[in-house]
Amino acid sequence: MDNPIKKIITHNGSFHADDIFSCAAICILLRKKKEGFKIIRTREEGVIAEGDYVFDVGGTYNENENRFDHHQPGGAGRRENGIEYASFGLVWKKIGEELCDSAEAAKIIEEKLVSPIDAFDNGIDLFEPRRGVSPYILERVFMAMEPTWREENLDVNTMFLECVKMAEKILQREIVHARDYILAEQSAREIYRKTSDKRIIVLDKDYPAEFTVENFPDAFFVIYPRRDGTWGAKTIRLEKDSFRNRKDFPLGWAGLRYEEAARATGVPDAIFCHRSLFMAVAKSKEGAIKLAELALKNGAVQ
Repeated sequence: MDNPIKKIITHNGSFHADDIFSCAAICILLRKKKEGFKIIRTREEGVIAEGDYVFDVGGTYNENENRFDHHQPGGAGRRENGIEYASFGLVWKKIGEELCDSAEAAKIIEEKLVSPIDAFDNGIDLFEPRRGVSPYILERVFMAMEPTWREENLDVNTMFLECVKMAEKILQREIVHARDYILAEQSAREIYRKTSDKRIIVLDKDYPAEFTVENFPDAFFVIYPRRDGTWGAKTIRLEKDSFRNRKDFPLGWAGLRYEEAARATGVPDAIFCHRSLFMAVAKSKEGAIKLAELALKNGAVQ
């Protein structure tokens, strides 16, 4: 006998990143398990009681029964860092590792995507506006998908399903990136270990750079092949989430391109130096290394 269609249930009305991503994660899981499902948006208790997966509604958290609400008195717990769980965090805590086929990858996504969504949904500020400007975060993307007060013919449930499709794609891509990030980290660590002068690390692939602060404590520059066939030299930041670098490229290189860059640097195949002095590009690996070597001698330390 065929498996019955699973009922995925959440509240009706307006939607947010929390319920959208909760739904997306469960959809990905059920597709992975080759199980059929339907999404129901309701607040009717009788319908909710029959759900196979219920999130952000129902007033209950019980992962063994696939109940993932966080609105009940006392909430549904909080992380060690103090961020309370919203429904996405509760869902991810149960199925994240299964979706990623890796506890390490699931942890990366928990920190990068899940925790920030939970924080916003629970009214926890993770940043302060600067100069009256705030980041345009995922929540704002999905808010833009909701019908406005004038759009009487735009169905809110249809728009919710559109957002779930978007979230599925984002989550699937984040899973790919997390898995490949782990492999990149392993490869880069080995390259760092074998490098004698650790101030300049020459990578064999264009690995993601986020891990360099933690993995390369003695390095100032990373050399890497770019997808267009050129080679980049990039500074290493003082901190992971900072725009300040351990050492900048020389001030006189800022914004120079092609002939001007080659003349100012003395590197014949130099192509470009970013005006913020965190990246320079050459046609060859040797040229990129030379740019980094010159920056070691002449660049500014922050």
